[in-house]
Amino acid sequence: MQYKYIDLFSGCGGLSLGMHNASWRALFAVEKNEDAFKTLSFNLIEKDNHFDWPEWLPQKNLDINDIIEEYKDSLENLKGSIKLVAGGPPCQGFSSAGKRNEKDKRNTLVDSYLKFIDLVEPESIIFENVKGFTVPFASKKKNKKGKNYSDYIVKELKNRGYNVEYRLVDFSEFGVPQKRIRFILFASKKHNCNKFFDILYGNVEAFLDNKNLDKTPSLKDAIMDLEMKNGTITCPDSKGFQAGKYGRSKGKYQRYCRTGFKKSDIPNSHRFANHRDETVKRFKELIDLNIKNKNLSKLLKKDYLVNKNCICVLDGSLPSPTLTTHPDDHIHYSEPRILTVREYARIQSFPDYYIFKGKYTTGGKLRQTDVPRYTQIGNAIPPLFAEQLGLALIKLINSKETE
Repeated sequence: MQYKYIDLFSGCGGLSLGMHNASWRALFAVEKNEDAFKTLSFNLIEKDNHFDWPEWLPQKNLDINDIIEEYKDSLENLKGSIKLVAGGPPCQGFSSAGKRNEKDKRNTLVDSYLKFIDLVEPESIIFENVKGFTVPFASKKKNKKGKNYSDYIVKELKNRGYNVEYRLVDFSEFGVPQKRIRFILFASKKHNCNKFFDILYGNVEAFLDNKNLDKTPSLKDAIMDLEMKNGTITCPDSKGFQAGKYGRSKGKYQRYCRTGFKKSDIPNSHRFANHRDETVKRFKELIDLNIKNKNLSKLLKKDYLVNKNCICVLDGSLPSPTLTTHPDDHIHYSEPRILTVREYARIQSFPDYYIFKGKYTTGGKLRQTDVPRYTQIGNAIPPLFAEQLGLALIKLINSKETE
């Protein structure tokens, strides 16, 4: 039996891909950005037919508030038929990697999420956000904390009759080659939420063994076959750029990502940046310092007069640090360049068959509105982890139904 769910703030489809692989069936996805939705649509609607999209809802990028306002009656008619609503609102206002702005308008999407829950009344909820979601904002009043959104959503869901638990989960413990810690909340009107997390953590070894994957792959394990030294060609989708070729597949994780691909195939979105000569020289010097996974912004400002908040040379022998939406925050562990979109996707556990749409990157004020390929991936839930979420919930549901 396939259970139905709805994916909110779906982005490019990391959660949906994982749920698809866990044999869930989606009704629809809500995503405001056109390019992110194009990526999801191409892979999970056109290719994988993962959705049973209702006729009353346009199959395009839509704002959650517009859906709530325009399709209120249709959403209410779904009551009793949806096992799960999953996803999390944009994290930029909560993220310690950004400015942590309590007045960021995107923070109000937590209330939009709750309004959607009120209309659909799913049996269970999975809510994801950054670690900073649990940190109270600063208060202007002495000895008083500002709003803590994790406490807020727990209280609101409990008021709606849900049992609620959450954990700070490190995705590198689930086969993802990235030390990415996220707030994962599970709420249910029917199920034991602690048991859900017990199943999630208890299933890791068997899940990864079944896929022939290691629990904590390193960055090299993930992307070594994508190095520039393997050769370059003219980029098929970007004039004036070079793209990379596949090297020999080395290790379990690379074979997993490359399933169905031959060495002669060209990886999608594996475009190398056109760095200036002085940038390449600077990157080589930073690599030669052999200071890995450390923020070198102070050194960069002092020795190169480059003012940048964060930049580090990656350590190939360890899982990657958390990927941000800014590709120039990280330098490749052995080559003087930033990572490619395909390397980003590998680190986030997207298989190589997953195709990304839209611009590669953007800058300036457009960062506030555009969601290019790097940003799509940086914002995504790793599908390898999402698959484990979906399987854990199925096991919980089945255990309840056999009691």
